[in-house]
Amino acid sequence: MTPVALITGAGRGIGRGIALELATSGYAVVANYRGNHAAAEQLQKDIRTRGGVCELARGDVSVAADRAAMLQVCRDRFGRLDLLVNNAGVAPDVRVDLLETTEASFDNQIAVNTKGPYFLTQAAARWMIEQRAAGTLTAGRIVFITSVSAFAASTTRGEYFIAKSGLAMAAKIWALHLAERGILVFDVRPGIIETDMVEKVKDYYNRRIAEGMIPQNRWGQPEDIGKAVRAIAEGLLDYSAGAVIDVSGSILWPGKCDG
Repeated sequence: MTPVALITGAGRGIGRGIALELATSGYAVVANYRGNHAAAEQLQKDIRTRGGVCELARGDVSVAADRAAMLQVCRDRFGRLDLLVNNAGVAPDVRVDLLETTEASFDNQIAVNTKGPYFLTQAAARWMIEQRAAGTLTAGRIVFITSVSAFAASTTRGEYFIAKSGLAMAAKIWALHLAERGILVFDVRPGIIETDMVEKVKDYYNRRIAEGMIPQNRWGQPEDIGKAVRAIAEGLLDYSAGAVIDVSGSILWPGKCDG
């Protein structure tokens, strides 16, 4: 039976890279997106052109009803879920000093980057446990796409770093709680990945890379993250459940980073 993966924030950037890799690996992809329908449709077209299966699920991961709707697409179309990839995330609208950060920005970071994935995992894990009890699922897998921002620090987008640190802790505690239930959880931590999220600060990171910030001396690409998730999806890292998988080019990031 074809395995099914739900990927949040799959229309662009890292999510798109993950979706393409999983489709290549034989997964049916349910691609969640929030606003850019054209990008999501292009992803669906690209996967189908290559002979893969892709369904779209529009919704905001921070909204409970939307999370339920994403899972309902998996139920209605495929009747199963083998892999959840918590990828959706947002950066602050404006990078400002900590003394100027607004509560609205902080709340949005926590809602989208931390709370949404936490409770989507809860719902997906419950369903995976049901599938295992019914004998229709051998092992469930859940991936959190966190960030090297989970251990670095910034004084110009502190709310983002706090949200990603919280997401990393969510990955850890879900991994601990679900391992004995046959659901394997992983934390994949991207470094500086060349997507539209960092377009406004591309010159800054080009300079830092030239100065040796990334020993492999290049930008990370969405497919780099996709390949790490694909290895998890194919069961190659099952005995490493709970691990943090760094995908950053061996980044050398000081404690403070305000790019």
